[in-house]
Amino acid sequence: MFKKKVFITAAALFAVAATSNVQAASGRDYISIVGSSTVYPFATTVAEQFGKTTKFKTPKIESTGSGGGMKLFCAGAGIETPDITNASRRIKFSEYEKCQSNGVKEIIEVKIGYDGIVIANSKKAGRIDLNKKDIFLALAKDVPNPKGGETLVANPYKTWKDVNPALPDTKIEVLGPPPTSGTRDAFVELAMEGGCKKIGWIKALKKKDKKHFKAVCHTVREDGAYIEAGENDNLIVQKLQANPDAFGIFGYSYLDQNSDKIQGALVGGEAPTFDNIAAGKYPVSRPLFFYVKKSHMGVVPGMAEYLGEFSSEKAWGAEGYLADKGLIPMPEAERKQYVDAIKTAKNLVLTKK
Repeated sequence: MFKKKVFITAAALFAVAATSNVQAASGRDYISIVGSSTVYPFATTVAEQFGKTTKFKTPKIESTGSGGGMKLFCAGAGIETPDITNASRRIKFSEYEKCQSNGVKEIIEVKIGYDGIVIANSKKAGRIDLNKKDIFLALAKDVPNPKGGETLVANPYKTWKDVNPALPDTKIEVLGPPPTSGTRDAFVELAMEGGCKKIGWIKALKKKDKKHFKAVCHTVREDGAYIEAGENDNLIVQKLQANPDAFGIFGYSYLDQNSDKIQGALVGGEAPTFDNIAAGKYPVSRPLFFYVKKSHMGVVPGMAEYLGEFSSEKAWGAEGYLADKGLIPMPEAERKQYVDAIKTAKNLVLTKK
C-alpha cells in the first residue's frame, strides 16, 4: 500500500533563499531543530536515516517543548537561530506575530501526522476507564461546588473515587507536561475543556465570558495532585514504573514504545490504540507539525533533502518507518497536500480569529 516514492528537487526549495538576509552558511554545516518532545522521536528517526543515507551531517535536535521551540525559532532569521521547530499543536497567532516582528517573515508549515494523548499507568495496577468530565474534575484548579449551585470552589477531590464512585480509591497523582508543552496545550483543550463543557452552566459561560470560561476549563490544579514532570516523557514512564498508583500524560508513541510496562486508560470507553486514533474514535487526539524558515533554505546545507526524507512515503506513509514508531499517518490526500506545500515552499499566512 502507498509505495509510490516522492522526489523533491532542491531547486524548488532553494529558490526561496535568493533574497535571504541570512548570514553565510559557513558558520553552520548542520540543520538545527528544536521543539516538541512528542515530535522529537519522529524527527530523530528521520534525522538518523537522513544522516546515514546522504552526504549531509545528521541534524541536531533539541527537545524544548512546543512553546520553547517557537520562542527560539521566532527569535530571528540568522543562522544562530534554529532552522526548524517541531510542534505538537499548530503555531499560535501570537507566536506567528512574534516571528513576523523578528524578521522571520516566511514560514513553511508541515503537518506530519496525528497522535493521541494518553493517560497511562503501570501495568502493575488496574486499568481505568475515564470520561472527560472525570478528567476535568480530577485536574482542574477550581471545580463546581459539590454541594450544588453555580459556584466554583478550590478542587476538593483527593482520590479518583471522590471524583467518580466507579473509579479506584487511590490518591490523584498525575505526572504531566509543563505549560511550555504542546501536549499540555492540547490536553487542556481536548480533555479538560471537553469535560468542562459537560457541566451546563460552565458551558454557557463560553458565550457570555469566553476569557472566564477558558480560565475555568484550562487552569490545572497546583496543590500537588498534578506534578509538572518537564519535557522528558521517558522520565515520566520511569516514574510510573516506580509508583503504580500514579498516572502520566504524554503522546501515544511513548505508550507504544513502552507497552510492556505501561497501559493507557480508556477515555469514553475507547482505548488509545493506533487504529482507534487513526479512525478518530479515541477522543483525545491531535495533529503534529513542524515549521521551517524559508530564509534558511539553500543556506544551511541539506534542508531540502531533510524535508524530502521526512515527507517521503517510506517515512510518513501508511506503511512507513514512522508508523512503526507510533506516528498515526495522515490520509493519502493530506500527505500529498503537504508534499505540495514543501515543493512549492508555500508560505504560511495566519490571521487573527
